[in-house]
Amino acid sequence: MNPNLTKRLLGLLFAFFLCFLGSTAVNGQSFNLPDELRLFQGQGTQLHLALPVQASVSVDRPDVLTLNGQAVPTMTVSLGEPLKLDTVGSGEANIRMKLFGQIPLKTVKVNVIPDLKVIPGGQTIGVKVKSAGILVVGHHQVATNNDKLSPGEVAGLKTGDLITHLNGVELKDVKDVAIIADQAGKKNQPIKVTYKRGGKTYTTLLTPAFDNQDRSWRIGLYIRDSAAGVGTLTFYAPKHGVYGALGHIITDMNTQTPIIVGSGQILQSSVTSISKSESGEPGEKRAHFIKEGRTLGTIERNTPFGIFGKMAENPEHSVYKDGIPVAFAEEVKEGPAEILTVVEGQRVERFKVEIIHVSRQNAPETKGLVLRITDSRLIEKTGGIVQGMSGSPIIQNGKLIGAVTHVFVNDPRSGYGCFIEWMLQDAGVLKHKQTYQDLKAS
Repeated sequence: MNPNLTKRLLGLLFAFFLCFLGSTAVNGQSFNLPDELRLFQGQGTQLHLALPVQASVSVDRPDVLTLNGQAVPTMTVSLGEPLKLDTVGSGEANIRMKLFGQIPLKTVKVNVIPDLKVIPGGQTIGVKVKSAGILVVGHHQVATNNDKLSPGEVAGLKTGDLITHLNGVELKDVKDVAIIADQAGKKNQPIKVTYKRGGKTYTTLLTPAFDNQDRSWRIGLYIRDSAAGVGTLTFYAPKHGVYGALGHIITDMNTQTPIIVGSGQILQSSVTSISKSESGEPGEKRAHFIKEGRTLGTIERNTPFGIFGKMAENPEHSVYKDGIPVAFAEEVKEGPAEILTVVEGQRVERFKVEIIHVSRQNAPETKGLVLRITDSRLIEKTGGIVQGMSGSPIIQNGKLIGAVTHVFVNDPRSGYGCFIEWMLQDAGVLKHKQTYQDLKAS
């Protein structure tokens, strides 16, 4: 055959396949493949290629990833045949696809992360947290001989400020403030106040005023150094000795300012009654800290995704005694799921829910999914989602996928949840978009 004619035919054939692939990409049939996949060791998945012809598929790390159950570097995939991936080791592998063994079509990077399992919670917990300083929650007018004023307001302190030091002394307890104010007032000296606002540190001078009504020196501020409440344990990671709970940040009830943790504990708690949720008015779990109950863990961090800290062992009343797999955000699907929570005493129970919307998130965001309570028994007991249920673990297809975070005020059977991936990140168990190299470096 004429060489020039052969080149023309090959060129036409190549152009045909480029047009075909372009049209199928537009229709979402061919190039609907991710650039990157994350899998846990032991986890498998399938890629649906929908190729117009046979293609060669190669993997550069057969010790990490097998194709269609075979530990071979290269194989041929037929039209419409799904490519089955199985992870056999930890590491990073690249899958390369070519047409006619020469024309590059797609490369998919696969990060295989060492196996991770955590134990879902569901237990109602008591939360006691002490802030890393003294929080300003309001201004108080001091009645002096001549006038009424707030020395704190005069000094420029605002609601939500966190006072960390007075005259260089680190504040450990709200009672310390009265002692220092009294000493400064009697000496007729101002107090050097160190405080935090918006993540930055500032100083100011505050001159105490003598209150004629109670005959003492005052700084004219309403202050608080601690908070307490109830919530739900989301998970315990036995290999790391840490836990995650609540699914949302703890804020001060008056200022809505996030509490910066100085110290804290989570404790055994028992549900005594439930105020049912109604449209326009969320209900709540009523619970008490168990007398003589032991401390379950420490509180070290308070983040947009909950509270986190150390825990020595899995608490009592768990539905699961051993760890189960966790799901990355991209694995969560709309459809049936279940939550674990307590509605009476300390017994953790399973309840049916439906995931009705999933947000695609490549970075941590709090509103990852929308769920709806479908379990008639839970609806009868609580009316839907109630305060104190936040942190209840969500399980889908045998994997822990997230936690309940908020109720819809006008539709209490529905609410938001966050992805478990972001909670694991804040617990220090998993890094965002973690790779094998991250794990080796950590």
